[in-house]
Amino acid sequence: MRIYLDNNNTELISVICNRCGKEMKVENGILKEGCFEVKHAFGYFSSKDGQVYHFDLCEQCFDKMLAEFRVPAEVKEARELL
Repeated sequence: MRIYLDNNNTELISVICNRCGKEMKVENGILKEGCFEVKHAFGYFSSKDGQVYHFDLCEQCFDKMLAEFRVPAEVKEARELL
């Protein structure tokens, strides 16, 4: 969950893991630790058709989620970090 100073989403003031409630480190509007951000809109043929989900997970909760996968996620190294 992301909290901004105003309604224009211009300055990030807080990021909270939706799973465990941990508040992640934010300094001067910049997230300073690993975070898995999800923004997903379900489409046709889903029981959630038209619903948009937005949530954040800290690295520890992301790792726990991946550990539950029956088929491992594909992982590749990034060539550039922006």
